[in-house]
This record gives sequence, C-alpha cells and structure tokens, in this order.
Amino acid sequence: MDGLSALVREKLELEPLSGHLFLFRNRRGDRVKILFWDRSGFWVLYKRLERGTFAWPSGEAGETAELRVSDLMLLLSGAELVGTSRRRWYDVMAAVS
Repeated sequence: MDGLSALVREKLELEPLSGHLFLFRNRRGDRVKILFWDRSGFWVLYKRLERGTFAWPSGEAGETAELRVSDLMLLLSGAELVGTSRRRWYDVMAAVS
C-alpha cells in the first residue's frame, strides 16, 4: 500500500488521499491492483487472471487515463475498451459543464 501510494504521489503527481481509484497493472497484464483511500485507511483490491490479460487502455508507459465506472467494470470483466463506442446518453455531469 505504501509503495502504491508513493507511486501515485511521486510518479503520477496526484493525491492518493483524494478518494479516486488508482489502477496498476503488471507487465504481463494478468494482474491488477486498485488503490483506494476511504477516509480511514487504504484499500488494495487485487485480481489475478488464471488465463489471458486485461485489455488495458493504450498509451505511453506511465501515462494516466481517466475511466468511468462503467469502463472500469468492463475492463475488469474482460471487455476490450478500444473500439467500443458510447451511445448518446444523458449525463448530468456533462449537462452541468
């Protein structure tokens, strides 16, 4: 937990106590760790696939990406995010901006 928290703070230059979920994938792509602060301590969720790899969003190594909750659920369930499209949908946050 301390190592992941330090990575968030030093490499990503983000605040690990923000309440956001921070995802980390190993080089082989078959394991994911999620770091989350719940105002009383850190949670680390860990998933190891028995076969296959996670379809990680493309980008440079160390580059950050934001995911919606629905995209996170797709990623963790094995869906390929690249090439998927969203249907037109009402989004409160988009309407406020």
